[in-house]
Amino acid sequence: MHLFALKESEGHGARIAAALGVKLSQLEHREFGDGEFKIRPLSCVNGQEVCVIQSLFEGPDFSVHDKLCRLLFLIATLRDHGARRVTALVPFLCYGRKDRRTKEQDPVATQYVARLFEAMQCDDLVTFETHNLAAFQNAFRLRTQHLQMGGVFQDVLTWRTEGPLVVMSPDPGGVKRAQLFRESLQDRQGRGVGFGFMEKRRSGGHMTSGDVVGDFEGRSVVVVDDMIASGRTMMAAAEACRARGAAKVYALAAHGLFTAGAEALFASDLFERVFVSDSIPPFRLSDGVKTRRLEIVDTAGEFADLFRRLTP
Repeated sequence: MHLFALKESEGHGARIAAALGVKLSQLEHREFGDGEFKIRPLSCVNGQEVCVIQSLFEGPDFSVHDKLCRLLFLIATLRDHGARRVTALVPFLCYGRKDRRTKEQDPVATQYVARLFEAMQCDDLVTFETHNLAAFQNAFRLRTQHLQMGGVFQDVLTWRTEGPLVVMSPDPGGVKRAQLFRESLQDRQGRGVGFGFMEKRRSGGHMTSGDVVGDFEGRSVVVVDDMIASGRTMMAAAEACRARGAAKVYALAAHGLFTAGAEALFASDLFERVFVSDSIPPFRLSDGVKTRRLEIVDTAGEFADLFRRLTP
């Protein structure tokens, strides 16, 4: 079995390889002056099980489109040279948000990305906390494996939340995700955990929040979402919880995109801590902000366990 990581994901790949007790196999990366590239394996893959690691987010080095193209071309190269089975391990899968048509002539980008992986003859795709699990599973006809938040974040709140605890979804679309996380937290802590959610509407890039359901008075509240981009959704939820008497509020998301405006999350006193995974490095945040309330949780062990279950 060979485990590869494209150079832009080598840090994450090395941690997963270490958790598996193996070393990353080597790739040759060559960039041409006109922006084209060549990536090839430096080990024989004929007849081998192969896994390729690449997180598909806009980075300081490559755009999301560059990263997707590089991953797809490498998958095709591995199949061309006889790899028996190719697994793409994608900690953050791009275009998960546009999974259905909400306006006339809308694209369904999640399905289009799925077709690209299928066209390159990828056998398995492993990812972490997609935006909409049902849409993700329906979009891909190849075998998929989905790592959920409960296993990754189950320990980070144990010593911080001694009193009554509530898990909150900041929008109705994330209710199922938050409920699953609540169940995992209850099992881990051996006590009851409350639940709440907030209405949210988004159109043309503008967000409005509405009714809030749940009892937050005197409780610690964990606001759970799949990603933090600008942070406006998280802050609106935290403001609603504080207004209803929450003692403490924590933000917890699988993916920390931290786009423009997100530094307000850390300047505000709304949150005790902000938890995200290592699926996306917090490169958009200034150094001072990174040490203020932000905690990054490692996913390597959970990915390694899931990958072991995939392979014979």
